[in-house]
Amino acid sequence: MDWSRVHLWWGDERWVARDDADRNELQAREALLETLLALPERGLVAEHVHGYPAPEDGIDLDAAAVRYADELRRFARPGEDHPRFDITFLGVGPDGHVASLFPERAEVSVTDTSVVPVRNSPKPPSERLSLTRPAINSSVRVWLVLAGADKASALGLALAGASYNEVPAAGAKGRKRTVFFVDQDAAAEVPDSLILPEY
Repeated sequence: MDWSRVHLWWGDERWVARDDADRNELQAREALLETLLALPERGLVAEHVHGYPAPEDGIDLDAAAVRYADELRRFARPGEDHPRFDITFLGVGPDGHVASLFPERAEVSVTDTSVVPVRNSPKPPSERLSLTRPAINSSVRVWLVLAGADKASALGLALAGASYNEVPAAGAKGRKRTVFFVDQDAAAEVPDSLILPEY
């Protein structure tokens, strides 16, 4: 794969320092990105890794959301607020949250920007930044991953078409395709008709 053509964005980020072990970007860099950046040919380009701002940038959470929205707009088609992502890969929480869009919270319904600040998150740390539903749904493909029996309810509700406000994963949809990657425990209650034959 020619990684030099790939741009990476984050669905959400915890409002912690760049060197904090809780930071999504740091975890991704340690797990894979540093290897891709070091490839001698066709490797990932450092300027193509679009991490969220961090507290040490000297801005507050609201300004950080605006800054990341501006960065997204810089790579969007004329007149659009964000790029059309090829793939958006999201984990799903036991409560059905995706990115940092949690059930029954105001951020779930925001449609007039691509990035929102999240305060008093039900999952620590309490301050975060997140893409909004329109930004997520601009993706050609949305891939959602769920593992463990504690995710079975969220999967069932998402597949049954629950309201996005109650189960944000139910509203994360790719323009071309949406795929749920699940383990047996998470899929224990999914009808066979919804599982691809090769699995």
